[in-house]
Amino acid sequence: MADVAALAGVSKATVSRVLSGAPGVSEETRRRIKALVKDLSYVVSPDASRLSRGSTGRIAVVMPHTTSWFYGAVLAGVLSVLRAEGLDALVYQVADGTESRTFFADLPVQRRVDAVIVVAFPVTEHERRQLDLLGMPVVVAGGALEHHAHVRIDDTTAARQAVTHLIRSGHERIAMINAAVTREWPYAPPADRLDGYRTALEDAGLTVDPRLVVDLPWSGTMGADGMDRLLSLDRPPTAVFGFCDEVALGALRSLRRAGVSVPRTVSVIGIDDHPLAELCDLTTVRQPAEQQGARSAHLALDLLGGAPTGELHVTLPTHLVIRATTGPPEDS
Repeated sequence: MADVAALAGVSKATVSRVLSGAPGVSEETRRRIKALVKDLSYVVSPDASRLSRGSTGRIAVVMPHTTSWFYGAVLAGVLSVLRAEGLDALVYQVADGTESRTFFADLPVQRRVDAVIVVAFPVTEHERRQLDLLGMPVVVAGGALEHHAHVRIDDTTAARQAVTHLIRSGHERIAMINAAVTREWPYAPPADRLDGYRTALEDAGLTVDPRLVVDLPWSGTMGADGMDRLLSLDRPPTAVFGFCDEVALGALRSLRRAGVSVPRTVSVIGIDDHPLAELCDLTTVRQPAEQQGARSAHLALDLLGGAPTGELHVTLPTHLVIRATTGPPEDS
């Protein structure tokens, strides 16, 4: 900017006014400065511009995974909004307990960003307090965290939609393959979806058989491993509700290898509407993952602007998508 100002014979403040489109500069001077800017290939420094405004122009996105479908879809929604606003995202993957403790102890987002979006992340009480101390807007996508703004689905309702569909199809022995919750992994959706599973059965006058609930640590083979356990029972279930579509797809693999007919002998349902769900004709409960990301980014921008235009605690709807993996039990 100093070079442009010297060549044009004006002050740096005048160059700044021209580049920002501000008034108070004659047309002749404006044309001369623009021509020099073009000749010198001068580009305004985004960092310097943001510093002058007292902001970084960046929003942090904290998530435990970046490769699984849900997190990728939420991130795509966040980026679509930030890109349209000319903002950047700093993505932090905090994959396990050790990384989480280090991350929240150091809080690398501090002073580097203007707001934080936490995506479906199991946060301990200590970590919640650390987020509270950031002094900047914190928005949760795919979950909720006390008083912080959030965009989520109702996991209990989604599970009830899935299990109620199986009940209406005539099933009574309905199993659930769920993600195990531990003190180190205080993630709410598994407990909420288990509650929805139990409530749907109880509302239908059916007994909740604890042997039909399999809790396993999250892994790529979790659904297959859980289905193997269920097939080992003296009386296997006639229907299985997977914590998510990836779990349900794993269950389908074990059933296929065991030669069990789907849905004639065992029906299978999940939650998400993962892209592979349609390919595998999996019945599921659809949740709007990308929309959760987009809405959370809009919430963060609203909070940064100081004037939220709508509800800060948003629950998006889910709905049943019936495909070929569910049907009446064969003895009905």
